[in-house]
Parts: sequence; structure tokens; C-alpha cells
Amino acid sequence: MSQPLLMPKATAVWLVDNTALSFDQIAAFCTLHPLEVQGIADGDVASGIMGVNPIQNGQLTKEEIEKAEADPNYRLKLSDPKVRVAAVKRKGPRYTPISRRNERPNAIKWLVRNHPELKDAQIMRLVGTTKSTIESVRENTHWNAANLTAMDPVTLGLCSQIELDLEVKRASKDAGGPIELAEGTTLLTAEEALARAAARQQESYGEDGFEGEERKSPQNEEFDADSVFAKLKSLKSDTDE
Repeated sequence: MSQPLLMPKATAVWLVDNTALSFDQIAAFCTLHPLEVQGIADGDVASGIMGVNPIQNGQLTKEEIEKAEADPNYRLKLSDPKVRVAAVKRKGPRYTPISRRNERPNAIKWLVRNHPELKDAQIMRLVGTTKSTIESVRENTHWNAANLTAMDPVTLGLCSQIELDLEVKRASKDAGGPIELAEGTTLLTAEEALARAAARQQESYGEDGFEGEERKSPQNEEFDADSVFAKLKSLKSDTDE
């Protein structure tokens, strides 16, 4: 069978009540003992179980049942699923083979030294360790601290390079650091971009809002009234003489 049968006893109840299949055929399809199927037919077994139609859930076809009813030696075949169910995501710390477990403190020491931005939960996912072990390695209180050597967890086979890079990127993103580009440059934050734009505008325009050349033109200069009257008075005295 390509996949496990859903609710085998409930399916057996339905097949007993709605088909002419033999006990051996139902037992083989539902992975039950023939005597157990006979007990279902007699009402001694699974008396409180409601039958489930395998045709409706896509695990059998009507043609397959008819073919088995015509030949007592034929064994029912489970239909291929029409929908592929995604694999269940792993929860909890990563499983580490026994041969690699002694290397986990070395990997933790390497991660703490080279990627201090990683959180304990991320290190736990990468090397399959516990928070207490991480703290003991970080604080140098591990029982074997004197013999620990920082080693790359990728080299030790505890995680892949893709997994390590992904966790490092997540840690950098959570820390709010600048986003690194492939060329080695960095993107400015919004505050830095606005500050630079204001500085460029300050260089192009004066404090009064006019451009440098326009602000210096004679037409826009303010005249001093005292100096003007002084010049007029000196001219008048010259004409009287």
C-alpha cells in the first residue's frame, strides 16, 4: 500500500455491511485478522463503531470492489491519493546521532564566538542542544570547558551551510542592522537618507531659502538707510561749496 488506510476498523464495518467481500479480503485490506472481521459481522467486535465509506474518502473505487467481489482470491488495492499532504514539520530540537553528540559543545563554542547575534533558540535548532548547555559553554562553566575547541557545526555535520546562513540572516534582521548587498555596500535607513537629503539641500540653498547666486545679487540685497542719507548729505555739502 502506498499510504496507510484511514480508520481500518470503521472501513471494515462498512465493507461488511455494504459489500459481498469475503472476510479474508476485508481482513487483508484493513490489516485485521479474519476472525476479527468475522466478529464484526457477528456484532461481537466494533459494535459502537460507525462504518466509513472508503469510496467517499478516495481510498477505494467502486470498480475495485466489484472486481474483488467477482474473484474471492483477488486482494483489494488502495487507490493512489489525489491530494499530496505535506510532510509534518519537525518540532523541538534537532536529533543528533550518538556519534556526533560529543561534538555539540565544540559547535556551540564556535557559534557563540563567531555569531554572537544568534539567539539560544536558533543555536538549539542548529545543533540539537539544550539552553543549559549553551549557557554553560558561553559562561565557560561546562564540565569539559578546558578541552573544548571551537569547530564549525557545518564541518561537524550537525547542520547544513544553508541552515546556518538562514539563521544568521534572521538574527541580523531581528537586530535591525543594515541590509548587506552582494557588492558589499549597505542600504541607508530612512533617517539617514532624509538627513543626507537635508544636508544637500542646505548646501544648495541658503538659510533664507534662496540659491547662493540669487541671494548674492544686488537686487536682493537690503539697503542700509543711514548710509544712504549720509551719502546724500555729503553730496549736498559739495554742491553748496
